[in-house]
Amino acid sequence: MDNSRRNFIKKSSLAGIAMAATPTFGFHIMKKPIEKEIILGHGDYQYKLIRDWAQMSSIHTPLLNCHEMQMDSKGRLIMIGDHTDNNIIIFDKSGKVIDTWGTAYPGGHGLTISDEGGDEFLFLADSGWYLDKSGKWIKHNGRVSKTTLDGRVVFDIGHPVTIGVYKPGESFCPTETAVGPNGDIYVADGYGMSRVLQYDANGKYIRHWGGSDNTDKNYRIESAHGVAIDYRDKSNPMVVVTSRNQASFKWFTLDGTYVKTLHLPNMQVCRPVFDGDNLYAGVCWSQPEVGRTSWKEPTGFVTILEGDKVVSNPGATAPIYVDGALQKTYQLKERPISHGHDVCIDNDKNIYVCQWNANKTPPLKLERI
Repeated sequence: MDNSRRNFIKKSSLAGIAMAATPTFGFHIMKKPIEKEIILGHGDYQYKLIRDWAQMSSIHTPLLNCHEMQMDSKGRLIMIGDHTDNNIIIFDKSGKVIDTWGTAYPGGHGLTISDEGGDEFLFLADSGWYLDKSGKWIKHNGRVSKTTLDGRVVFDIGHPVTIGVYKPGESFCPTETAVGPNGDIYVADGYGMSRVLQYDANGKYIRHWGGSDNTDKNYRIESAHGVAIDYRDKSNPMVVVTSRNQASFKWFTLDGTYVKTLHLPNMQVCRPVFDGDNLYAGVCWSQPEVGRTSWKEPTGFVTILEGDKVVSNPGATAPIYVDGALQKTYQLKERPISHGHDVCIDNDKNIYVCQWNANKTPPLKLERI
């Protein structure tokens, strides 16, 4: 046997390729088994899991954590993460990376697209926390930037202590923004004081409410992780705020008056995402079912609501109501989704899932079936 064939056999064996010698045709390479389709979700909201949707390996796009994603008017999927070589990664619907930019947002966390008369802008929230090269989490002052789609900064919203709204020593670590019907900007200080700060379209402070130290249970917000505008009642749009540590969403009027709370047992939800009559959310944390997994192991999934009722939980157990009360939901044993941090819904009702702390994996696609 010559050296080239001997080396081929050795390398193939090390790579785990099954081979068989045949007297007539030499070597036969066994085909890799086809992976079984994984279907997630319940009822009318079921999806095929596509893990390799994002085509990132061919261009070696650096990635740490995927935080949030939205789709622009051209159908491009714009994602923010916390890798300082490229805070922003832009995909087409096929998963191809078509652009990357941004090195100034080490705590890149929140991303909102605002349409202003046909011109689109981004609101980027730097949470004030980043992972350095040694693996240590570092805290710095967070900020919100309004930028063009290609990253040109229009203006920044900095620490509210500079205008006397926060006291010296109070942290400002914004995690999310939302833009109201008149252009007002709502900032969720999710990793700071858990307040919602309202600014006008030019970044001028108007008011704030909430806070983890609030003595009024209706206004108390614990980890104001996400904020969005609920337009489902077109005559009465409302601000929806995530109180993640309370596993709840809280609704307020546009001027911050409390309306209602929706509790989702065992779901530490992230940003509320509205599409038609549905509310979607990534569930970043959930307590494991007793005797099944450790609290330290990856948890999380996606939840889908019609109105205020949960109808599907891709990556988790089916929603169960007893006497009108939602029971606890648990991640599936196979853990198909890890720390669901945000979701984006396309025009075909497919879901793109950004995962946090998931071994540097790119977004997953859940293809509607």
